[in-house]
Amino acid sequence: MPKLLQNMQTQVPSIPYGVCKVSLMLFLIAFGDLESFLLVAMAYDRYVAICFPLHYTSIMSPKLCASLVLLSWVLTTFHAMLHTLLMARLSFCEDNVIPHFFCDMSVLLKLACSDTHMNELVIFITGGIILVIPFVLIIVSYARIVSSILKVPSVRGIRKAFSTCGSHLSVVSLFYGTVIGLYLCPSANNSAVKETVMGMMYTVVTPMLNPFIYSLRNRDMKGALVRVLSKKINGNSNYGNYTNSWRVNSIPLNDKWAT
Repeated sequence: MPKLLQNMQTQVPSIPYGVCKVSLMLFLIAFGDLESFLLVAMAYDRYVAICFPLHYTSIMSPKLCASLVLLSWVLTTFHAMLHTLLMARLSFCEDNVIPHFFCDMSVLLKLACSDTHMNELVIFITGGIILVIPFVLIIVSYARIVSSILKVPSVRGIRKAFSTCGSHLSVVSLFYGTVIGLYLCPSANNSAVKETVMGMMYTVVTPMLNPFIYSLRNRDMKGALVRVLSKKINGNSNYGNYTNSWRVNSIPLNDKWAT
């Protein structure tokens, strides 16, 4: 996104070869994988909170959370370096125009002059490990959650549980739906427009919606937002009343009035 904004500002839509193949792709894969693992951790957190509420503190201990973070960083770094090194071995004949708004692997493979079968095979294998397995774990977690929720006799409890999981499920659908459809399908079957739209969904739209999906469903955030809006409305209303009084009665704006 910073590079996209820079290109829009300078009207020069170009990017150096090394930055495109190494830096942007490395960060894209690393942070994309981290989001995938984060969604799995959130699904497990909700599973423990709903199915084992009395043991939540002991199960989701700081040690377990730190281990999940460390494991996620190790796996994402290895995966990102693997694809970056495989991409670095490819040759590109001349200056090319990338029909995309970022250096996506599937687009770069179409522009390569050398053999890309190894890259596509690694994408399919690692994509199955990094994307499909976490997605299956999320589905299993929510299957257990739904099974536990249906056993609750309280309609209010069922509504509250589904409300808690709804925000996470919406992000999971947006993220995994586009990423799996893009990277686990043969690259020749995807048009440039389709790849651009799907890439926009998981790199721009989903992160942009995260603050609204998560924060605005939080009770404290909603209360804080209501208080801020109420202060603004009351402040504007009071200012209008003071202004009208000054215009009608011609009251001077002294220190006491300002207070």
